[in-house]
Amino acid sequence: MLPNRLSPGDEIRVIAPSTSMALVKGKQVEIATQRLNQLGFTVTFGKHVDDHDEFFTTSIEQRIEDLHDAFKDPNVKGILTALGGYHANQLLTHIDYNLIQSNPKVFCGYSDITALGAAIYKKTGLITYSGPFFSTFGVKYGLDYTIQSFLEAVTNDAPYEVSPSATWSDDKWYLDQEERTFVEQDNYMVIHEGEAEGTLIGGNLSTLHLLQGTDYMPSLKDSILFIEEDDEAHIHSFDRVLQSILQLPDAKGIKGILIGRFQKDSNVTETAIKRVIETKKELNHIPVIANVNFGHVQPLATIPMGARASISGNGTTTEITIYS
Repeated sequence: MLPNRLSPGDEIRVIAPSTSMALVKGKQVEIATQRLNQLGFTVTFGKHVDDHDEFFTTSIEQRIEDLHDAFKDPNVKGILTALGGYHANQLLTHIDYNLIQSNPKVFCGYSDITALGAAIYKKTGLITYSGPFFSTFGVKYGLDYTIQSFLEAVTNDAPYEVSPSATWSDDKWYLDQEERTFVEQDNYMVIHEGEAEGTLIGGNLSTLHLLQGTDYMPSLKDSILFIEEDDEAHIHSFDRVLQSILQLPDAKGIKGILIGRFQKDSNVTETAIKRVIETKKELNHIPVIANVNFGHVQPLATIPMGARASISGNGTTTEITIYS
C-alpha cells in the first residue's frame, strides 16, 4: 500500500516516538521548519514532542497519542519523526494498526524508528520510509542530496536512483554547523558482483534484530535487505547480528544486500566489512554493495520499506533503482 504522494501546501506533522525533540537546538528546529516551508510544506508538531523524562523520552501513552493523532488528522499528509534513540519498540503493542491502515500516510525516519517503520509495514502493508528525521532538515550545509532523494521518494511516482553522492560527512553537525568536513566519494563498494530484484526490507540492523521472533518482523522472502549501523556498533556486533538475521527461516529468500556507510567512530573498516561478508557462505550467490548513502552518515537517501528495487554491481559500477 503506497501512501498518497506529498504535494506543495501539504501539512507534515512532527512527532517524537523515540527520543524527545527537546534535545534538538532551537536554531536547528527553526532551520528545519524554514527549509520544509521552502519546499512548500506546512509544519506542525505533536502535542508532546518536547516533553521528556529522565531517559529523554516520554510516556508510552503520550507518544502513542501523538502518533495516532497524526494518522487520524485529515489535514496531515505526512509524518516526520524528530530523531531516533532507544525506545521506539516500546510502542509496538500499543499501536492501532487498523487506524493506520485506514489512514495511510508518508511516515519517515531511520535508526531506532526502524522498529516502527518495519512494524507498520508488516501489520498494515503500508510502505514506510527509512529517511531523514525532521532534525536532519536542520543541517545548514551539504543537504542537497538528502532533500532530492526525499522528494523523489515521497512526491514522485517515477523510479529513482540511489547513486553515490559526490561527498559524505560524518562530523557532528549539530555541535558546529560552520565547521564541516566533507570527504570525496566516487563509488560504492561492491563486495559481491551480480544483479537482483526484490522488495526492500531493512533499516538499522540492531533495531531490526529486536523484532526477530515477534509479530512485527517483516518477511525476508524475495527481499533486498538494506542495513546500517551507528557508531555504537563495532565489527563483532555487526558480524553476529547479521548472522542472526541470516539464520531466520525466510532469510534464504534474500536476493541482495545493501550496507550503509559506517560511522568513523565505529572503527569498522572496508577490509573488515569485506571479511565479515566473506564468512557468510550463504551470501556467496547474491550481490552485496556497501558504503551506500543511507543511515547515520550524511547525506542519506530515502529508502521505502516495502517498495520494489533492482540492484547491480560490477567492479566499481553500481546501479540501485527504486520503483516507488
